[in-house]
Amino acid sequence: MMSDAETLRRRAETARRLRAGVGVLSSVTLQRLEAQLPWYRSMSSSDRSWVGLLAQSGISSFVDWYRKPDTNLRVVSDIFKTAPRDLIRAISLQQTLQLLKIVVEVVEERVPDIARPVEQPALREAVLVYSREIAFAAADVYARAAEARGSWDARLEAMVVDALVRGDSVDELASRTAAFGWQSEGPVCVIVGRAPQRSAKKGLDGIRRRASRWADDALVGIHDNRLLIVLGGVTELDDAVEDLSDCFGPSEVIVGPAVPGLAEAATSAKAAIRALKAATARPDSPRPVKADDLLPERALSGDQIALTELIERYYEPLTSGTGQLLKTVSAYVEFGSSLEATAKALSVHPNTVRYRLRKITDAIGLDPTTSRDAFVIHIALVYGRLSEDGVLSTNDKSHRERSSVH
Repeated sequence: MMSDAETLRRRAETARRLRAGVGVLSSVTLQRLEAQLPWYRSMSSSDRSWVGLLAQSGISSFVDWYRKPDTNLRVVSDIFKTAPRDLIRAISLQQTLQLLKIVVEVVEERVPDIARPVEQPALREAVLVYSREIAFAAADVYARAAEARGSWDARLEAMVVDALVRGDSVDELASRTAAFGWQSEGPVCVIVGRAPQRSAKKGLDGIRRRASRWADDALVGIHDNRLLIVLGGVTELDDAVEDLSDCFGPSEVIVGPAVPGLAEAATSAKAAIRALKAATARPDSPRPVKADDLLPERALSGDQIALTELIERYYEPLTSGTGQLLKTVSAYVEFGSSLEATAKALSVHPNTVRYRLRKITDAIGLDPTTSRDAFVIHIALVYGRLSEDGVLSTNDKSHRERSSVH
């Protein structure tokens, strides 16, 4: 049996042989990476150089450890401290393990060329121990990075939600969402309602997972006592909203209008938040309800945008042409939806009134013969007349101040 001194001498000799062969091992490893790993070939030149440096550092660190096996194995964490922070995002844990597997294979194949026969079993065993330890170390590095990234993403998400509520500009939102990593290029919709009574973090994680099943991208946040869900690239919006309604607390759930992208999502959020404030004026409103379905209530509560939309959607189209449609619907709502009273006031036959009412539905998409649509039309007529007479200006400063979101 060899003495401890003889064992250390032979191990030191093998370590010297390993050190002398680091250049060859590194060269063979890089060739093997190029040949076997498509993801390595597709990387940018800078990332490839860093990956190559990681492989070479792993080999050098193994040589150092083999020479002094009592030292701690903190190889991977030390190596990644010198690499760019974004490299962990560029290389997944699975890819890192593939890289390590190739490094180990190359070293194992070269064992007969490096160590004397009596020392080869010990070298192979050392390679196995090293590969096990370095794999665990790599997993720890990625776990810590994922935890830190999750905390950072949560903060970014909260910042984006706050920006939506404040109504930040398109440019400001674009920069924030770029940092967050929003991928969807499809339309975006914001859903707003009361926050549920549950643990905030646990509840938001579950809501986020549920929303992600319906959308390409999703943001979730609580602002004051309101829960906001931002959906991007949803193909089945009605079904998604119906399913996600259970995530909100009691009271109304408002669906903001769709906008082209996340940078414009403040428009959708603003409409939904203002509709939530005004929804109490319509206690029988459905759940969920679209913000555009509460235009009269929003306008009456001081929402300048809703007021303008009421006039542009429902009043101005009725003023075109001869004005007969405007006169007819004005008389119809004034006389309590009575065909006979309207026909008498206009000196026409009731069938003429019916014909004009159908034309009105075609023109503005509302049916004056239904109570809700008649109410919407009535409010639009009131604001339209006030606007035309100069009593109400859609650019009135005091009105805009009253319609701000608190």
